Amino acid sequence: MSLLDWTIIILYAGGLIVLGWWLGLRQRSTEDYYLAGRRLPWLPIGFSTMATQLGAISFISAPAFVALRPKGGMIWLGYELALPLAIAVLMAFLFPVFHSLRIISVYEYLERRYDVKTRVLMSLVFQISRGLATGVTVYAAAIVLSVVLNIPLWITILLIGAVAMIYELFGGIHVDILSDTIQMIVILAGIIIIGVVGLHLVGGWKALAQFLDPARFQAVDFSAHGLGDSKDFGFWPLLLGGFFLYASYYGCDQSQVQRELSARNLKECKLSLLFNGFFRFPVVLAYCTAGLILGTYVAQNSEFLSKLPQGNYDYLLPVFVMETLPAGVVGLIFIAIMAAAMSSLDSSINSLSAASTEDIYKKLKKKKLEPHQEMRLSKQFTLFWGVFCIGFAFLVGDISPTIIESINKIGSAFYGPVFAVFLAGVIYSKAKPGPAISGLIAGVLINLFLWLFVPSVSWLWWNAIGFLLAALVIFVGSNYISQAPKSTFKIKIPREKKIWKVSYAALIIYVVGLILFLIYLPKIF
Repeated sequence: MSLLDWTIIILYAGGLIVLGWWLGLRQRSTEDYYLAGRRLPWLPIGFSTMATQLGAISFISAPAFVALRPKGGMIWLGYELALPLAIAVLMAFLFPVFHSLRIISVYEYLERRYDVKTRVLMSLVFQISRGLATGVTVYAAAIVLSVVLNIPLWITILLIGAVAMIYELFGGIHVDILSDTIQMIVILAGIIIIGVVGLHLVGGWKALAQFLDPARFQAVDFSAHGLGDSKDFGFWPLLLGGFFLYASYYGCDQSQVQRELSARNLKECKLSLLFNGFFRFPVVLAYCTAGLILGTYVAQNSEFLSKLPQGNYDYLLPVFVMETLPAGVVGLIFIAIMAAAMSSLDSSINSLSAASTEDIYKKLKKKKLEPHQEMRLSKQFTLFWGVFCIGFAFLVGDISPTIIESINKIGSAFYGPVFAVFLAGVIYSKAKPGPAISGLIAGVLINLFLWLFVPSVSWLWWNAIGFLLAALVIFVGSNYISQAPKSTFKIKIPREKKIWKVSYAALIIYVVGLILFLIYLPKIF
């Protein structure tokens, strides 16, 4: 890269650190550090939520999946169909409860509804899995930057990890959300630039249909059911399995929920979720369209494949940037890759710190701390988790691709049962703590059984299967096993205004429209 490119990257990283320091001057309590004083508007929260989910792996891998991977193509878009449906359910049932409780950790809800054991168990599961997954995310982005830029891996890991950890230590969730908003804008700008340059190089839109396999344009596969046919990306597993995956991730994962709890009120929270429900699909569509353009470029320039290190398709976008874009623009694109990785890292270490402080330390110590003591403790846990994630990134090594795939599957092994425990607590007044934990364990075990012994079942179905089994155990156990409730906590869901009911209907109609769009997508090209 040129001196101009490095100058842009250094100024961007330095700007984030200064922003974190400036925002940190206002913090007086853990509520400020973890929730920005519950005073943030919906739009930055919406951008931040989107940036965290559409991180480095999506930014790098989605275009490569569409362009080059066997059985790839626009089928990737099927992942997005379930999101608006999940958002509608979360807006109606879970987030009204979370906001009414004024909690910092989402797992505090589980203690109030069930008992402290349920809270601690769920929090530990989150902390272990999220810490490891974040280390892999940092490594995945760092190894691509390292190979393409021809600089040592340890430099790219530290560049991504240290910058995110420093501004996070200073600014907490507030700098996360503002930086994620900036990062999302940078990512979108990067994708647009790549798309425009790519279209110019391949000769316009008509070249896509001329040079690409028609199968690359197929976005819906109704023939694949994923229940024994060894096909993961059928319509029904993507829609139904994806629903439980997204509902659990957006509604039961501290790294996501914490952002929504930072909103000024429930209305602002719902608006941020509604924003994601409608606008996430266009962003992913932009990723995938860029993949079609890059795939066409490769088809026209077959020697380009030899430039991908180790023949790895995930290097497609970065190598294309290095080969075709001018100085300055290259720096912007690599900022986008760094930004995507940092948006995942900063949110993870802040939410991990919140879970460790609120769910573990305070439960063990049972001693009230002064505000300044809580702030110091919070930043100590942030530092610990930052070092942990960055340190694990150094240990991942060459087994990273297997771990990335495995961690995604591990997430699906847990997502459905976790969502069942949360949802049952809200909508089923008789749900008890013992059956809730038993349901969680049963749901996870059946998913692990499917993973190990029935590989022909799509891993997307694990989310639905685990949810259904966990919900069944909770229902039966709570009705037929004698167990005194540990709490008299009552769930109160505020009465919905008509406008929100209309928004839920709009999300459902939107999904129908997306399905029709994906069915006719091949004809567009």
